[in-house]
Order: sequence, then C-alpha cells, then structure tokens
Amino acid sequence: MRIQVAARHCDIPDSVRKRTEEQLTRLAKYESRVSSAEVVYEEEKRVRKVEVILTVDRGEPVVAKAEGEEFRTALDKVVDRLSRILRRQRDQALQHKGPRISEGATID
Repeated sequence: MRIQVAARHCDIPDSVRKRTEEQLTRLAKYESRVSSAEVVYEEEKRVRKVEVILTVDRGEPVVAKAEGEEFRTALDKVVDRLSRILRRQRDQALQHKGPRISEGATID
C-alpha cells in the first residue's frame, strides 16, 4: 500500500509518520484491495486534525476524519473509525451471499 502524508500549517515528527504507516498497514487485514492512503495532518489553534482517504480498488474511497489535542490521539481515532467502516463493509458483502447447500437446504 502506498501511503502519502501531508501536513498543513504544522510539522509532523518522524515518530508520528512511522506510527501512521504502521497503523494504516494493519488495515489491510479488513480489506485487501486498499491500494493507497492519503493522510492529511492539520493544526488550527490548539486542535489537531487528521483526515485519511483510503483508495480501494474497484470500490468507493473510504474517508474518515478526527481531531484531538495531539496528533497521536487523533490518528488512533481515525484508524478506529476506518477499521469499523471496513469491517462493516466486509460483513455486508458476506451477508449478501446465500446459505451453503450443506448448511441451509435439506434434500428429501
């Protein structure tokens, strides 16, 4: 997965960049078709905001935003939201399949 990090009106420490890459690569277990992620860090007064846009092959992009007092807390909130969104999408895709012949249907 290609991860692009941008900063608006702030500087991002290397430790936060590394943590960003680690957290976002873990999201691949929920959706294997994620090809890239765009992360935007923004600072306004005392509020730090993080926005992540995941590009999914053959699907709609997934967007999540969060804010907090520090970039780490905002990043954790965004990753949690993205994992919930991706899990929900995966579950919806699996639930639309019919029951297996061995499980649901009985032949008499």
